[in-house]
Amino acid sequence: MDIKTFQQYQQLPYESKISHAAKMAKDFYNTITSPVGDYNANCHVSVGGLDSITLLCFLRSIGIDVPAISVSILEDRGNQEIHKQLGVIPIKPYMSKSKVLQDLGFPVISKAKANKINYLLTPDSEKQTFIHAIMTGDMGEQGHFQHSNKIKLPEKWIKLFGYNYREHRPDLAFTKPPEFKVSSRCCYYMKEKPADDWAKEHNSYPYLGLMASEGGQREMGLMKNGCNYYGKNTVRSCPFAIFSRQDLLQLALDLNVPVPRAYGEIKRKDDGTLYTTRAQRTGCSMCGFGIHMEQRPHRFDRLREDNPKEWHYWMYECCTDSDGEKYGWGRVLDYIGVKWQDIPQTNEQISLFEEE
Repeated sequence: MDIKTFQQYQQLPYESKISHAAKMAKDFYNTITSPVGDYNANCHVSVGGLDSITLLCFLRSIGIDVPAISVSILEDRGNQEIHKQLGVIPIKPYMSKSKVLQDLGFPVISKAKANKINYLLTPDSEKQTFIHAIMTGDMGEQGHFQHSNKIKLPEKWIKLFGYNYREHRPDLAFTKPPEFKVSSRCCYYMKEKPADDWAKEHNSYPYLGLMASEGGQREMGLMKNGCNYYGKNTVRSCPFAIFSRQDLLQLALDLNVPVPRAYGEIKRKDDGTLYTTRAQRTGCSMCGFGIHMEQRPHRFDRLREDNPKEWHYWMYECCTDSDGEKYGWGRVLDYIGVKWQDIPQTNEQISLFEEE
């Protein structure tokens, strides 16, 4: 499927998308499990929030009853309750949340930007050409001396995190480096590798509840590779790849999917648009990707509402700095200009989409 065809599939009516998802899911199952095919293996579902919970219920509704796995301990408590209810197999992360924040750094802004910020916070890096590109957008000889705003960090973040390499931008006023690390590697150690290792141990390939409509890095990957992908290093099925958020919520209603409490309820506006009354998306309780883009009450406000003790730990106590002082997300949010200490009076819906 090419990108143009994929986009056409995204415009199909809801009923046609459901039929397409069922066909993709069954095709994948038959291809993977066939004893005379290339794989002769097993399938499983990787479960987290409402999207993948809906996928699990959908697969079971069409007769595909395969194991479901999750690093559930990382999820919101309401998600964990639904996982237990649905018989999801819990797997363990390879690092604890607090150890990731202490040793690797805080996941903030976005995965792509956190990776670049990690380079900037590392003094005397050998990647000087890359750092110059991050700071200026100038690619140097390796990049045929072209300019790339895609590689360059926005100046807001350069000013906050680029102090170690300020000689690359003498035109800017910099803030001294923060007393915390930034990293994009949290998901690898806590979710991706544990899930990949489980799959290898069980000779199994995953169904994933990803949708191109989520945007970001996922969108282009799904549009290029389609719902079912059989690559050299990656084999997976994303039956909902062509779905919109409205399609997903409608299917959750049709299947009477149990909705974790972090999402609230699925309601319909006067114009027919479906929405969740609390979070649109959930994730690890200590993840900060996209937090700077959220309206309040944001994810950490919701965490305080749902679990004040956990909120206090992540805000104030999860890490220790070089002076022996305890700190947490509060220090990070203050540094990037995100309010968190006061209790917001508004009741706007939040979004946990990963933002670039």
